[in-house]
Amino acid sequence: MNPPEPLVAVVDDEAAVRKAMSRLLRSAGLDVETYASGAAFIDAVHERRPLCVVLDLHMPGMDGFDVHQYLHENAIAMPVILITGHDTPETRDRAIDAGMTAHFRKPVDDQALLEVVAHCIVQSQAGSESDPPRQPDRQRNSR
Repeated sequence: MNPPEPLVAVVDDEAAVRKAMSRLLRSAGLDVETYASGAAFIDAVHERRPLCVVLDLHMPGMDGFDVHQYLHENAIAMPVILITGHDTPETRDRAIDAGMTAHFRKPVDDQALLEVVAHCIVQSQAGSESDPPRQPDRQRNSR
């Protein structure tokens, strides 16, 4: 029997983004669960924990920073990859300062995202943390 595929969560209030991200990640052989809100993700994370989460910043109710803070405050350790369509230097700085693994501007560079997700999965499975692969600063900032 084959082991289950690594699980990645995608949290975005836009159905088209969830669908596109899900297709991309599944094409890389990953298991994907999608959530339309931060609250829905938080409700589910206690039952089946993903190895990483691709998290939209701007959502009604809990935004991406709120979800990240909840994970941190509840000792739910997982890499967080932030995505946003409304990028600002302040947003990037705040994401880095909060310890998020990566920050992408929409539309997301598919290959760059897959590389960071693969890195996150390897690190999660190994139980260690190191810097993700470097990508051009115009697309992503990492710590």
